[in-house]
Amino acid sequence: MAKNKFYAVVKGKKPGIYHQWFGENGAEIQVKGFPGAIYKGFATEIEAQRWMEQKLAQASNSADPTSEPKQGQLLTTFPIEAKNTAAPQSQIKPSSRLRQNIKKDYVIYTDGACKHNPGNGGYGVVIIQDGRRAEFYGGFTQTTNNRMELMACIVGLEHVPTGSKVTLYTDSTYVVKGIQKGWAKRWRSRGWLKSDGKPAENSDLWAKLLDLCDKVSVNFIWLRGHAGDIENERCNSLAQMAATLRDNPPDPGYHH
Repeated sequence: MAKNKFYAVVKGKKPGIYHQWFGENGAEIQVKGFPGAIYKGFATEIEAQRWMEQKLAQASNSADPTSEPKQGQLLTTFPIEAKNTAAPQSQIKPSSRLRQNIKKDYVIYTDGACKHNPGNGGYGVVIIQDGRRAEFYGGFTQTTNNRMELMACIVGLEHVPTGSKVTLYTDSTYVVKGIQKGWAKRWRSRGWLKSDGKPAENSDLWAKLLDLCDKVSVNFIWLRGHAGDIENERCNSLAQMAATLRDNPPDPGYHH
């Protein structure tokens, strides 16, 4: 297996994509002695990612619920060098923690998806730092597209250190305008009421997002969805997949 350059571990101590087989940061240690380990070596990273996604998708449709990906699982673990010090834990449960690094410039891509809106929804996140990356996803059985767009941003910012400089790309005008035009801050200053006196929607998630924005220097940038941006498409794929997982809980913040 040493002839391969990338190793996808679907089931092991720490699932993910690895750049080497041997060593403490290699794939071998993740699968050696692990009962029922599922892994495979590939010549390219793209092939490894596609195979892993295929296996995860198959697991999500399996009759055995113990084989399904869990809520918020870290999909790719060739690790980004960071540490989460910015916020309380959300419901995501990544399979490896991010570690501290001297360089603190991060790029985050996010996307949310919802079938029928409201309905089954999911979010996808890609974090890139100094050539390294990590991916997250999660979903809910009863939610909205806007809530998943917000959740994606929250999850991304929860996984960078306090004081970091972040560029965050999203195809949600709702999120970008809410931040850049100051809508969310004004809603908060009025006790989460809009200018017409009606309650602002998704105030629970806006509150979390604003708190995170106070801990990092973040620039929100809108990009057109489904326009060929590889990372935006990747986030969309993660969000769509997450929305179909059978173990997703109801969104506790969604109210009819």
